[in-house]
Amino acid sequence: MARMRTAVVAAALIAALAPVTLGGSAAFAAPATPAAVTAAAEAGTVVQNGGPVAVPAGEEGAVTLRFTASLPAGVRGPVTGALHLSTKLFEIAGNSPVSENVVRSTCSVNGVSYGACRWSMPFMHDTQDADPPSLDLPTVTAAGTLAYAVTLDADRTADALVDKEARVELKDGTGAVVAQGTVGLDFVLGTPPPGQRGTVHARDRSGVLWRYEGTGDVTRPFAARKRVGGGWNAYTAVTPVDSPTAAGYGDLVARDRDGVLWYYAGTGKPDAPFAPRRRVGGGWNVYTALAGTTELGRDWDPDLVARDAAGKLWLHQGVRKPSPYDSWGTTVPGPTRTLVGGGWNTYDLIF
Repeated sequence: MARMRTAVVAAALIAALAPVTLGGSAAFAAPATPAAVTAAAEAGTVVQNGGPVAVPAGEEGAVTLRFTASLPAGVRGPVTGALHLSTKLFEIAGNSPVSENVVRSTCSVNGVSYGACRWSMPFMHDTQDADPPSLDLPTVTAAGTLAYAVTLDADRTADALVDKEARVELKDGTGAVVAQGTVGLDFVLGTPPPGQRGTVHARDRSGVLWRYEGTGDVTRPFAARKRVGGGWNAYTAVTPVDSPTAAGYGDLVARDRDGVLWYYAGTGKPDAPFAPRRRVGGGWNVYTALAGTTELGRDWDPDLVARDAAGKLWLHQGVRKPSPYDSWGTTVPGPTRTLVGGGWNTYDLIF
């Protein structure tokens, strides 16, 4: 009897091994692979169309990133996705290194527009880690092929996003990855906004004042000149009192032949950059040179330094006055002066 039970057990072991080692019946096959593992093993591909995309961080406008995802057969339900950058953002003085809307994007899939799509720009704060920036792709109905078109319009702060490529990942309703791949995506320095580009003014022999706006391009530093207006030969000295910008901001002062100082407030309108002049006061012909400056006084308001015939340099701190062009008002050189020092007649030009 014991010998018979041993034979039965041995036969059972042989039968159990038969499907694996002896090509036995499928009825004894190994358990099926879990669905999630199968989906991951059969994940489709993401292929970029048109090659890598360079996104200017500046005023150039939007560019379009295109890629096509091929999904494996049998994918059901809605498909979600995201585009992940690889570079993490680090805080600057406790704040994000990029603006709130550093990249603005719209998304379409298979020719259907889904409007604006949202970027997430977490940044590492103190010792707290953060995920890299990412873009949420639209939730769409599953299909064998999904063609994405994503527009990217970046501002100047996007130069902190130094990625050369991004990872695209699509998931089905269960959270399983159904397609993945990388696309070439690079954020490059573009044209700074007008408020970050300077401007130079020049007066010709006829008394016409011209405006040269900076371009942000070192190979072509100035745009074509713009005419501000004539009659500027009435002044014996003209100088900005803060930094003029291509956005039309920046004030200047001008002294006439009678020694009266006039103030021209910036309007924020590049085609008409100066408001009508305002009289500051007389007696300014005691100076042989004038120059605008900032931060020599007690605040950030623009001030004026002036050199007299004896070579002494004087500081006239700005005095704030109401302005229809700026809710904060404008700052004109005040009548009170402070001696900076002597010996400035060593120089033939102060600016």
